[in-house]
Amino acid sequence: MAEDSPAWRTRSGDSLPEVFRSIGVPANARFWTKLGAFSGPGYLVAVGYMDPGNWATDLAGGSQFGYTLLSVILLSNVMAILLQALSAKLGIVTGRDLAQACSDHYSRPVGFMLWVACELAIVACDLAEVIGTAIALQLLFGLPLVWGVCLTALDVLLILLLQQRGFRKLEAFVIALLIIIALCFAVELALSQPAIGDVLTGFIPTTQVVTNPAMLYIAIGILGATVMPHNLYLHSAIVQTRAFERDDAGKREAIKYATLDSTIALMLALFINAAILILAASTFHVAGRTDVAEIQDAYQLLAPMLGVGIASTLFAVALLASGQNSTITATLAGQIVMEGFLNIRLPPWQRRLITRLLAIIPAVTVAALYGESGTANLLVLSQVVLSMQLPFAVIPLVAFTSNRAKMGKFVNPAWLKWGAWLIAAVIVGLNVKLLLAFVGIG
Repeated sequence: MAEDSPAWRTRSGDSLPEVFRSIGVPANARFWTKLGAFSGPGYLVAVGYMDPGNWATDLAGGSQFGYTLLSVILLSNVMAILLQALSAKLGIVTGRDLAQACSDHYSRPVGFMLWVACELAIVACDLAEVIGTAIALQLLFGLPLVWGVCLTALDVLLILLLQQRGFRKLEAFVIALLIIIALCFAVELALSQPAIGDVLTGFIPTTQVVTNPAMLYIAIGILGATVMPHNLYLHSAIVQTRAFERDDAGKREAIKYATLDSTIALMLALFINAAILILAASTFHVAGRTDVAEIQDAYQLLAPMLGVGIASTLFAVALLASGQNSTITATLAGQIVMEGFLNIRLPPWQRRLITRLLAIIPAVTVAALYGESGTANLLVLSQVVLSMQLPFAVIPLVAFTSNRAKMGKFVNPAWLKWGAWLIAAVIVGLNVKLLLAFVGIG
């Protein structure tokens, strides 16, 4: 059960009760053994940072602007590492996930608004996964987009099977797919032979990102695709699957290993996100193909432009693995958010089916009416919607972890507190800038 404290109004139930504290942590073990016991949640979180929505924004950014937006990917990843560390700390210290903490702290109307915002983010994320998986099925097997979108509803069965086999099995499945994605892109980078100097220069920030509306739109999409709002809810819950000691020393150790786990996993996400943009820049942008913004176009052009037939196949395999991986984390996040905010408990497969159907309806409609170009635009737009929801998760997270009454001796030190608030301000500022630019004011 959640920790007792005068700062919390109610006593909250266990987060994800079916797997709560279900994974043992060996006492007096060596560093690597302990790290292995805590490793897993970070990779489930990292999945959300390399889902099909990232592919659309990274491809568009690389083909249109070369390596310039690598700086945005790097900045987003630094933000993600810090925010996910705070999310893990909140769950470990308080025994509450972020949804439960919000429900306890805010009034019912505010809590309801935050729940709606988070549900929109999950549906937007699920929309990206639906479209990405459908595109991968089309590229690999020639399945029409509409059929592929409908077929994604069946992955509910895969999620149910994995959850029944235990949380460790689910983590292992996710990590295996991540390894496949990373290997595919390692080969793609070797084939595309990017200019190393230009790549390194791309990681240096430039004012163009803010002053160019077209570049800003893609940058916000990258930010929305990289720092995922529902991942903050997810991480604060799944770190509680570890049966660590509940005293101060046990919590401190759990925070250390959970932060290491998520940081290592997010460095893998940085590699994959950067690899997608670098591949687009080194293959399409340098050849003058600045119009490649759709996954299907990238698939068709990779093999002839790189001169290797397997390049396109690897691209599609990685996309399919990415889409399937992302379905798992969206399921868990949806369950956490609904239970934490509304205290409504549904079987995971029912919660998954509801979320998936909400994503399938717009995806099928757009695929049927507008075809490939419509789904590509919807994919990028879904990432901008995600970015718009970020403040509603980031601000409560930073506020709670900076509150001594709620966190006790684990409260954020001053440097971390102000660094986290700076990140929150940057996120809100970029979103305001984007909105003003699109209404013709900025």
